[in-house]
Amino acid sequence: MALQLWRTSRRSRPTTIAAALTAALLATSACGGMSDTPSESAAEAAKNCESTTKVRVVLQWVAQAQFAGYYAAREKGYYAEECLDVTIQEGGVNIVPQQVLSAGNAEFAVSHVTKTMVTRAQGANLVNIGQVFQRGAYLQVAWADSGIKSLTDLKGKKVGSWGYGNELVLFAAMKDAGVDPKRDAEIIQQPFDMSLLLRREIDAAQAKTYNEYAQLLETKNPATGKLYQPSDFSAISLQDAGYTSLEDGIYARGDWLGEQANQDTAVKFLKATYRGWGFCRDDLAGCVDIVLDNGSALGQGHQTWMLNEINKLIWPASNGVGMMDQAAWDQTIKIAIGGGVLKNAPDKDAFRTDLSQRANDGLKADGFDVNGNSYKPQTVTITEGGK
Repeated sequence: MALQLWRTSRRSRPTTIAAALTAALLATSACGGMSDTPSESAAEAAKNCESTTKVRVVLQWVAQAQFAGYYAAREKGYYAEECLDVTIQEGGVNIVPQQVLSAGNAEFAVSHVTKTMVTRAQGANLVNIGQVFQRGAYLQVAWADSGIKSLTDLKGKKVGSWGYGNELVLFAAMKDAGVDPKRDAEIIQQPFDMSLLLRREIDAAQAKTYNEYAQLLETKNPATGKLYQPSDFSAISLQDAGYTSLEDGIYARGDWLGEQANQDTAVKFLKATYRGWGFCRDDLAGCVDIVLDNGSALGQGHQTWMLNEINKLIWPASNGVGMMDQAAWDQTIKIAIGGGVLKNAPDKDAFRTDLSQRANDGLKADGFDVNGNSYKPQTVTITEGGK
């Protein structure tokens, strides 16, 4: 059944992705990217604490459903119940989470494995403590009539990429498929939308299943007056092509984790965050509302699509939410090395599972479903402009 989740009382929002992102970035710049106003439920929960520990988490981008679990954990009072005062710092074009973390300006950061391990190889002691996304979401999207159906078809083509570290997995996959991005294709700097592809200024565009792909389907086809359909495009899934690379995970500094008190704080943060993602799994509409109320400039329709797709990346979690799968880690690193992104595999201290295991154990003791084996994605109705 298609979801009809629109709330007529919700304030109006920008109706185009470009306008939405512009507004979001301006808001981030004006406010320093900080979001730290507690909800009433959080304030109530904090009354039971003798003291609270202040921590900061820096996201990869502005407020959107990609980070819904963190906002839900704060707004529902889950962080406060763990006696944590959490400041959520939004990311942006000029904000690199792993750099913010390594500089000591946050206790936690949300980032991808590959680009974080590149930063680690450069000397930053960054450690993955919770792998929230169990699956990848990278797409390379072309027009259906382009003849591009696989990575090998990108040879000799104009290939869009965002840069800012997002090109690392794409370049690794291309190289492994026999297409050197430096010699065999023309790499075009792509804005964080699909405008270049829609204008046919590039042959293939970088996209995520939960965001840019939806932007295409939310766009009206001028030839028909109706929204574009999946059949209008050729979407190459890097995951289906054998290049799954782990994306959003939670990182902390190894030296900070050297203190037992900080390990305990990390467990509390993970436990509350995973609980937040569980809320978003079980109450899609309620979680979307939380994201919108935290200043997202993107529309309710787009955010509903996004959260539905994000949930697919997290659930089910066969080993427990946030638990690193060794095989998935090994494949991610293998792709990065094969593509020349990393010279060597990170050492054994690059990730640890004990903190997420403690968080999972605590959640199970509270009756929380840490696996989500019964999770089923919903069918979301695409709306023009993601409204």
